[in-house]
Amino acid sequence: MTQSAADSLPPPKDRRRLRRASSLSRGQVAARLGVSRKTVRSWETGRATPRARERVAYTKLLRGDTTASASPSSATSPAGTGAKAESGPATDTLERPNPPNPKARSKAKAKAKPDRDCNTVPKPQARSKAKSKPSRNHIPSPNPNPAPRSVLRSEPRSEPQPEPTLTPTQAFDTLYTFCAPTLVRQAYLLTGRRDLACESVERAFQLAWQRWPEVAADPDPAGWARAAAYEYATAPQHRLRLRYRTPQPPPATAADRHLLSVLLRLPPSYRRTLLLHDGLGIGLPETAAETEATTRAAANRLLHAREALTGHFPELADPHALRQRLNQLAGGERLRVTTKPGVVRAESEHRAGLWTRAAIALTTVLIGSTGLTLLTAQDHYEPPMSPVQSVLGVPPPAAPGPLSPHQVELRKKLKAQSMGGPARLTPEAR
Repeated sequence: MTQSAADSLPPPKDRRRLRRASSLSRGQVAARLGVSRKTVRSWETGRATPRARERVAYTKLLRGDTTASASPSSATSPAGTGAKAESGPATDTLERPNPPNPKARSKAKAKAKPDRDCNTVPKPQARSKAKSKPSRNHIPSPNPNPAPRSVLRSEPRSEPQPEPTLTPTQAFDTLYTFCAPTLVRQAYLLTGRRDLACESVERAFQLAWQRWPEVAADPDPAGWARAAAYEYATAPQHRLRLRYRTPQPPPATAADRHLLSVLLRLPPSYRRTLLLHDGLGIGLPETAAETEATTRAAANRLLHAREALTGHFPELADPHALRQRLNQLAGGERLRVTTKPGVVRAESEHRAGLWTRAAIALTTVLIGSTGLTLLTAQDHYEPPMSPVQSVLGVPPPAAPGPLSPHQVELRKKLKAQSMGGPARLTPEAR
């Protein structure tokens, strides 16, 4: 993104008027730029700002150039090459090579669509009704100025590819191979631990494979995996695990150690909001939706996180400089994903089998205990016994041996008063 492109973008209050003056709907603008209608509406209301690769094409559409497009295929022409060279982030140091497309989305006509980056990769499907055919006369021109590589995000391809038909296993493996390396670096910025970052990504993709029909139908499968990895990485129960109480070796440079310590002192929700908005360049409404917060709460978290960082690093007050610094911090660590997609799928199936067997065993125990209770429980009412009452004047049971004088006298008295027959019922005269 160059300064001239940013200055030429009309203000939010004029974008809707210029779009209507060009007789374009939001759906048409979204289709030509490769974004959703919700994103175009956010641009027109001022809640979000177009990113570098979409700003130039969006400006051309508003100025009346109806052939403008944010598709990476524009890089095949000299003008497209210049726009891409200008719009790319000038400070990102690492970028993932051309990512494969995990979904075949074409339905009616053979019109190839470029892949998105890891944070906006389209959802995978099993089949597509119509395959796109590249033009015979189309000769891609080499890009003399390749965009710098990014640690936290990946730029789209420079050439559209025909969309293949993928099985669920192939689609999952493609998604894992493309997104796992960048998600590990993002999780490291959230946790500061290399082993926990790798474990968070693996558990997120294990959960994604268990719920693959739901993930495949999601508009953003990479965002689904990212949210699951962030949730596991920032879970508070990791503090109770013994292996995570031992500190790990910090970054090599003193500046990286200081920045990482400041990040880790922030609350997990603040770290997550800062990483999504400033590190990945996601709009504020989308960041609020992913963190399950309101837009106002997400904005407050972002402001407080920036204030805490700028208190130690005044040069990071610029969001662009902060994004560069986060890329450098994540790129300075050698974080690799050594687990293969097949191993992740096998572990996911094994874990699902364990939970299934545990649920069956628990259900069997509950059924057995309930049956035993029904068999041993009383089936009729038994009235309780009345409490024991003491009778006055009756001597205690005699123990072996002679009676005392008092006991002898009492026995004589009782024998003299005892009567037999019906006379016992005759009332006494008083």
